[in-house]
Amino acid sequence: MEQNIIKKGSIDKLGYNFINPEYLPKGKDEYYLRNLQNRSGINYRQLSAYEIEVLVRNNNSSDDWNKILVSDAFNAELVKSCKFYGLVRIGKLEPYCLEFSDLKVPVGLYNSTIISCDFGDNVVIDNVHHLSNYIIGNEVIIVNVNELVTSNHSKFGIGILKEGEPESVRIWMEICNENGGRRVMPFNGMLPADAWLWSKYRDDDAMLEKFKLFTSNEFKNHRGYYGKIGDRTVIKNTAIIKDAWIGSDAYIKGANKLKNLTINSGPEGKSQIGEGCELVNGIIGFGCRIFYGVKAVRFVMGSNSQLKYGARLINSYLGNNSTISCCEVLNSLIFPAHEQHHNNSFLCAALIMGQSNIPAGATIGSNHNSRAADGEIITGRGFWPGLCVSLKHNSKFASFTMMAKADYSYELNIPVPFSLISVDTAKDQLTVMPAYWFMYNMYALARNSWKYADRDARIAPIQQMEYDYLAPDTVNEMFDALSLFELFTGKAFYKKEKAGEIITDSECSAKGKELLQNNDAIIDSLEIIVTGFENAKRKTVITKIRQAYTLFKQMISFYGVTHLLDFMEANNIKNIDALTEALPAKPVRNKWLNAGGQLIAANDVDLMRKKIRTGKIKSWDNLHGVYNEYAATYKTQKTLHALATLNEIKGINLKKVNAAQLNLLLNETLETKAWMTKKIFESRAKDYTNEFRKMAYDTQQEMDNVVGALKNNSFINQQKEELQSFTEKINLLKKKLKLK
Repeated sequence: MEQNIIKKGSIDKLGYNFINPEYLPKGKDEYYLRNLQNRSGINYRQLSAYEIEVLVRNNNSSDDWNKILVSDAFNAELVKSCKFYGLVRIGKLEPYCLEFSDLKVPVGLYNSTIISCDFGDNVVIDNVHHLSNYIIGNEVIIVNVNELVTSNHSKFGIGILKEGEPESVRIWMEICNENGGRRVMPFNGMLPADAWLWSKYRDDDAMLEKFKLFTSNEFKNHRGYYGKIGDRTVIKNTAIIKDAWIGSDAYIKGANKLKNLTINSGPEGKSQIGEGCELVNGIIGFGCRIFYGVKAVRFVMGSNSQLKYGARLINSYLGNNSTISCCEVLNSLIFPAHEQHHNNSFLCAALIMGQSNIPAGATIGSNHNSRAADGEIITGRGFWPGLCVSLKHNSKFASFTMMAKADYSYELNIPVPFSLISVDTAKDQLTVMPAYWFMYNMYALARNSWKYADRDARIAPIQQMEYDYLAPDTVNEMFDALSLFELFTGKAFYKKEKAGEIITDSECSAKGKELLQNNDAIIDSLEIIVTGFENAKRKTVITKIRQAYTLFKQMISFYGVTHLLDFMEANNIKNIDALTEALPAKPVRNKWLNAGGQLIAANDVDLMRKKIRTGKIKSWDNLHGVYNEYAATYKTQKTLHALATLNEIKGINLKKVNAAQLNLLLNETLETKAWMTKKIFESRAKDYTNEFRKMAYDTQQEMDNVVGALKNNSFINQQKEELQSFTEKINLLKKKLKLK
C-alpha cells in the first residue's frame, strides 16, 4: 500500500492559488494579505522588453514575465540562473557588494527557484533551492539555503488555529506539569507573568477563557499570511526554514531546521541562530542567541536569553536574561535570570522563579514511579541546588534555598528562606540551616542581586523585575520563618523540660519567642525538630537557630530602615515632627506574589484577575499596561510594606517615633551595613586563604594572575564605596535632624 501520497497538478498552478478560494473574503484576491504585509513603499512596474531579453540571456526563466514586477532601479544583469513562478516583485538592484563579517557577496538574485515573493532593495539571493511566499526586506543576504517556504496556514509559532483547521493541530505549551494540566497557548510578546497567570490559576475558568480569547483576537486566523525576513538579516548555509517570521538584523548560519517560528530581532536586540540548531514551534525574543546543536520544540524564549551547546528546551518558557547550556529542560516555566549549564543536568515539570542556578548532575524531574506523570517542583527566586542534587516531586522551596549534594528521596516543603538544606546520612536526618547565606555566603548573595540587575539588557522592559534579596516576598517569608522558629524552639524546650505534659502550640510559641529574644544559651542544648518539611518519618532538624533568628530580625530591620531613609529623602524631611506628620498612619505588611519576576501585591493580582474576568482588561496589551501601572507604583508600595515591617519587627509606631528611637535605628542600620560589607569581603576572602584553594599555585603572584587579586575585586570595592556613601548619608541625616 502506498504510504507517501504524491499529488500531481498542472505546472501552471505553481506560484498561484496560495489561498484556497473558500478562504478568500468576497472581493479579495490571493494577494490581499501579502499587499498589507508589504510596507516597503517601493513602486513596482512591469519589465521592459529589453530587461526580459537580458534575463533570458542570463539563463533565467518565468512562467509569465508579466508577473515579474520591478522597481525603477532594477538591474536585470544582476539576475542569473533563476526560475520564477507566480507574482514576484523585486526592488532596487545595484552593482554593489554586500559584506557581513567574513562574507562578501554581490547584490542580485542567482541560482535560485523563486515562487511568489517580494524583495526589498539590494538583496542577495544566491543558491536558494526553493524560496516561496516570503516578503524580504532591504539589504538581506540569503545564500546556500535548501528550503525557505511559507505555507498558507502558517502561524509563526503562535498557538492559534487558521480557518478550517481542527483543534487537534493547535500548538499548546505544556509548562509546569507533564500532564498538560497547566498548558498555555504561546504567542508573540508573551511575558513570564502571562504564562504564570495562565498556568497557575487553573480553577479560574472564566479567566482562562479570556486568555484564549485575547490570543485569538490579537493574532488573526486568516489563511495566506506570508513569511517575513526583516532588513539586513543574514541567512547562510541553512537547510530548512519553514513558516518563519524573522525580524531585522538577525543572523542565521548553519541551522538544520527552523519551522513555525517568530524570531524577534531589531533595534531592541539582534538575535542569532547558529550551527546544527533545530527549532520548531517557538517564539524567540529580541537579542537571543541560539547556537551549536540546540533542539527546541514548543517553547518561548524571553529577550536576551541564550541556548547553546546542545541544549534541549521542550514545552517550556525561558525568561529574559537567562542561559541554558548543554542540558535538558522540559515542561517548565522559568522566570528571568536563570542559569543552567553542563550536559548532565535535567529540569522537568518545574516552576523556577528566577535568579536561579542549576548545576551539573542535578536531576530535578519527575521519575514516573507513581501512577501518573503529574509531579511539580515550585521554587522561590534564588534557588541554587548543589552538584548532583536529586529531588522528588512534589516539592516546594522558599526563596534563596541552597541544597547540598544529596539524593532527596522524599517530597520537601521548605518554607524558610536563605537556608542550606542537607542530608545527614550518619544520623539519617534532614538538616536545615537558616540564614546560611547571611552567615557564610554573603558575597554570592549580594553579587547575585547586583549582577542580574546589571545584565538586564532589555531596551524597553514591560515587567519590572525585582532582583534585590531583601524585598516584600523574602521579608514576608522571613517573618513566617520567625514564627516557625518560635514554635519549634518552644516545642523542643518543653519536650526536654516537661516531657509527657500536654503543651499547646500557643504556649510553645510564647516560650520559644522568650528564649529566642533573650538569646538564651539553653537553646544550644535543644534539638530543634520541625515537622512538615519532609514527607518522611525521619527527623528534620534546624541548626544555628539562635543566629538565624537574630540575623533575620536584623535584616528585616535593615530593609525597613533603608526604605524609611528613602521615604525621608523623597519627602525632604527636615525634622522629627515633619517625619511623623508625613508617615502613613497604618501601613500594612501585605502579601506579595512573584508574577514572572515582577512582585505584585496579592490583592492587586486578585483585582487584576477580576478585571480580566469581567472584561475591563480586554487584551494582552491591556494586561501588559496593568503590569506597567503596578511597576510605576511599586516603589511606593514597597516603601509602605517596609514601614509596616519596621513597625512590626521593632514593636514601635513610627508615627510616634522620637529622636532617641530614630537615632538608635540609624545606628543599628549603619552597623548592619558595615557588617554586611565585611561579610561580603570575608566570604570571598576564604577563597584566597584556604590552603586547599591555594595549593594549585606556587606563588601568590601566580594565583593573583590566574583568579585575580582580591584587592582588585570590583564588586567588593563597589560595596566598600557604597558603605562609605551610606555612612555619609546617615551622618548628614543625623546632623540635619539634630540627632546625637
